[in-house]
Amino acid sequence: MDVWQAACLEAVVGTKSTKTKTTTKPRGSQSAKKLDLYAKHKSEYVAGKLPALVRVGPAKYLGITGRSAPGAEEFGRGVGALYTVAFTIKMAHKFAGSDYSVTKLEGLWWLDGAGATPTPTTIWNWQLLMRVPPFIKEREVKDTIAELLEKGKSADVQRVQLLEIDEGLCVQILHTGPYTEEQESIEKMRAFAAQAGRKFAGKHHEIYLSDPRRVKPEKLRTILRQPVA
Repeated sequence: MDVWQAACLEAVVGTKSTKTKTTTKPRGSQSAKKLDLYAKHKSEYVAGKLPALVRVGPAKYLGITGRSAPGAEEFGRGVGALYTVAFTIKMAHKFAGSDYSVTKLEGLWWLDGAGATPTPTTIWNWQLLMRVPPFIKEREVKDTIAELLEKGKSADVQRVQLLEIDEGLCVQILHTGPYTEEQESIEKMRAFAAQAGRKFAGKHHEIYLSDPRRVKPEKLRTILRQPVA
């Protein structure tokens, strides 16, 4: 499905360079283990060349919602705002002694109207996500956004919210190749769901494992997830 453009992800990676550098040591034990949400929830990220059923439990995300054509300016601003908030919160926890690994960018995508056919200029509804640990609280997110605004960061950070998403039973597959060629993988997922007596329900979910600045289009790896009923 043609919902993602490499230019947008380039903006994502660029925001990583904004992390504050410091030599201050974190509080607490230096041997404290950094929380890895992928390792903790390994079964939820199982994805191979063939579709499979996975059960995804409730999870917290930082998210930002928008509506635009892929690659539009609004989309790029949303990516930047999400990463700004996510890394600011992560660094605060790192130096408080409760460090965790920042997760990959994810996205929910949907069109207005059932059966709509996308084109390169289609206006998409999107919700960009980054999974966060359960100890992240709404008050902390709001305070972080207020501090960023005081420091002159883009007003787009106000659009970032703390969300809880419970997708339940899903069909999942690892798509290798250009984002524009996802449809073949999606049809495999749809056929697999039908064979299992299920049907697609909910929003199409993508988890971006590769950096398109450094990986050739034919080698890009993306987990495609689709809730089913």
